[in-house]
Amino acid sequence: MPTPQGHPGPFSIVLNRRSGSADAEATERDIRTALDDAGHPYRLFRARRPRELGGLAREAVEAARAQDGTVVVAGGDGTINAVVQAVLPSGLPLGVLPQGTFNFVGRCHGLPEGDAGAGVRGLLDAREVPVQVGMVNQRVFLVNASLGLYPDLLERRERDKRRFGRHRLVALLSGLRALLGNYPDLRLSLREDGRAQLRRSTTLVVANNRLQLESIGIPEAEAVDRGRLVGIVLPPLARWRMILAAVRGLSGHLGDVEKVDSFAFAELDAALPHRRHIKLAIDGEIGRLSLPLRFRVAPQPLRLLVPGRREAS
Repeated sequence: MPTPQGHPGPFSIVLNRRSGSADAEATERDIRTALDDAGHPYRLFRARRPRELGGLAREAVEAARAQDGTVVVAGGDGTINAVVQAVLPSGLPLGVLPQGTFNFVGRCHGLPEGDAGAGVRGLLDAREVPVQVGMVNQRVFLVNASLGLYPDLLERRERDKRRFGRHRLVALLSGLRALLGNYPDLRLSLREDGRAQLRRSTTLVVANNRLQLESIGIPEAEAVDRGRLVGIVLPPLARWRMILAAVRGLSGHLGDVEKVDSFAFAELDAALPHRRHIKLAIDGEIGRLSLPLRFRVAPQPLRLLVPGRREAS
């Protein structure tokens, strides 16, 4: 249940700003103006490169812990993930100012998108809601974690975004273009809640965001609200069937595609024969983890701050 509204304490703000970006300059200016006008204490931790986020998030956690304050993150889902990795073990509350392309975390919880000033003002009169966090081995995820075709698709998408701009249309066209390439053929050894099976797949997605699951038409979307994760297995398909599956997913009907298997679970182990490591996409960021993989719900929820006025509305 949501906690009552309360004073959030000083803000330790992790801001992901690409060097030289006008948007980043405007975001920082809006944050400073809103907090200066309110007379609220804060400290900014500015990341100019993605690799700096983890270290800055840990510094922000220590600063917030010392001042009985709140960590705030300004960025997209990948930036939020990096900060949650540090915040979750601390038990501190987290404020989010969504600044990304898809913003599934922010949209799922009704947070203002893009307008950092409005987001900050909402945090000054905030209440807490507990938010489920997924885990794969020791890494957290709020949206999804995946292996196979999806990480390859995201790598291509990031290259195209750097070339053509960070817009949703660029992301969608890049994804469709990736479907014209070669597909991985994974031979997965899965153990779902104690039941073992062998599966061939091009992609395994484990999702933890109801909004994203609903947007692609997965019937188990509501299971996320019941403390479960949702697995999606896409088997090897002919190219035209793969493109059809993508189109059906974009129109909210991926769950209706023949042979696409989706299921809710509490724990899932995944292994690949003769492999020790594998590339994963975790909340849109690419990394490598050791096999086997264990997907589960984190034992403690994230203490997410949302605008207090949402309770009245």
